[in-house]
Amino acid sequence: MILYRFHRVIYWENADQLLDFTTIDNTAEFTAAAALDPSTPRFLRIAGDQISAKGLVDVASDVTGHKFKLLRAGSLRRLALLTKVFRRLFPQEAALYPPWQGMQYFHNMFSGCAKLEPLDNDRYPEIRWTTVKQFLARNVPR
Repeated sequence: MILYRFHRVIYWENADQLLDFTTIDNTAEFTAAAALDPSTPRFLRIAGDQISAKGLVDVASDVTGHKFKLLRAGSLRRLALLTKVFRRLFPQEAALYPPWQGMQYFHNMFSGCAKLEPLDNDRYPEIRWTTVKQFLARNVPR
């Protein structure tokens, strides 16, 4: 989604759609706390940070020192069609993470159907959630 080489952040249809991001470490920490908590409900929703593609442009620009711009990759309808085509070309058993799986993930994020609300982030106050800015600062390609 962040094309460092070209200083672009790609998005589909709506650059203002809030997207949920959570690190593996934060997910593991929350999962461990929930597993040890006898009052854990059946469903929990977490997001380390919520940011739009427009927000990612600002964060990527700040972290890298290069001016990033938005790049509209197309409509959600087009992405759904491409996902369907790629799913036929690359069936599930062909790869651990077939190309269409990431496409479906982006479709769900940018359509808003994957947006988690309300969040249960405050359930375990000892967890310090990693922001997108913190993550990018530690992982930006050099």
